[in-house]
Amino acid sequence: MSEEIQMALDTAREAMEKAIVHMEAELTKIRAGKAHPAMLDSVKVEYYGSLTPLSQVSNVNTSDARTLTVQAWEKSMLDPIATAIINANLGLNPMNNGESILINIPPLTEERRKDLTKRARGEGEHARVSVRNGRKDANDFIKSAKSDGLSEDLAKDGEVEVQKLTDGYIKKIDEILAKKESDIMTV
Repeated sequence: MSEEIQMALDTAREAMEKAIVHMEAELTKIRAGKAHPAMLDSVKVEYYGSLTPLSQVSNVNTSDARTLTVQAWEKSMLDPIATAIINANLGLNPMNNGESILINIPPLTEERRKDLTKRARGEGEHARVSVRNGRKDANDFIKSAKSDGLSEDLAKDGEVEVQKLTDGYIKKIDEILAKKESDIMTV
């Protein structure tokens, strides 16, 4: 395999891997009815005049499958943390017991599950588009290398390798998505 084709494959693989990582990060934000500390990753708390991620002013844990516990490092931060969770518009209702904040995760309705599944599929489609863009960029690179003297056979082989890589990443996206959809739809 020529150096140009290897470079195109490496660049495409890197772009496709980023698409997978981004999709996985977005999917963790879609709650599947189970309590998970990552659900509060987007929450920012007013802390000494600046907005600070919740994870930098407290510990977030799950006490059971339906309850999140937020343990503030300073007791004076309990009320601002509760307010920040409400303002984050996550549909969660924090309860301040004076020591920590408890958040009961309500069970999902069938309609809400379907909406979350649609959202997950949307993230999957974004990832697929990113993977296809990586394929397009790699193929464009191979075509430009072909016009710079790369042989026809090597260019064809390179395009076949890029397509195999693309198919592998699309399959990986579909598997991750199927797992997330099953998590969401499981009562």
